[in-house]
Amino acid sequence: MSVSFTRFAETIHCKEEKRVVSITVKLLLEDCTGTVYFTDIQAQEGDRLTGYTINTETMLQKFRQNNSIVPVRFYNGVVRSSETIILFNLGKTSAGLDCHIYPIQGMQAGGIELSQGAGAHKVKFKDSINPGDTLSLLASTRQCLKNGSLSEKEGFFQYTAASDSKHVVKLEDRKSARVLFEFQEMQEGSERP
Repeated sequence: MSVSFTRFAETIHCKEEKRVVSITVKLLLEDCTGTVYFTDIQAQEGDRLTGYTINTETMLQKFRQNNSIVPVRFYNGVVRSSETIILFNLGKTSAGLDCHIYPIQGMQAGGIELSQGAGAHKVKFKDSINPGDTLSLLASTRQCLKNGSLSEKEGFFQYTAASDSKHVVKLEDRKSARVLFEFQEMQEGSERP
């Protein structure tokens, strides 16, 4: 089964002197068949979509402490079957997350999944995996790689939320893999002239 996701963005115009108390979102479908998954809603100030991708109006810059750029953060571990991993992002905003998975045992196509929090922003790797293979899901370059070559995935690139960010790694039952997460913490920069 193949699932394709489409990302929609909409600007809500309101009177600036009034504050927004609530937002209601209704999903309306007509003349269609199949299953629809409605995931991840984000409300933010401004008229440009951001999240972990830099937009063209507000620029992000690498997180600084004492006027020095903080180096890339690395977190690693070993996962057996399923684990929730908490990453600490001390930056001031979300940042793209590069994920590297090194399976210890072979796994079938779709046998490895990543998601965030309670299962949102899920991605599943479509290739079967052998011991010694390397899977890389790179938000920094928008690539999914198996042993350095382009590979197919189903779902989303990952990101770390500012502060603590929960990430679920699911493998085939009783299978293990080493994992490495890396990201550059970010902060808001100056606006374009």
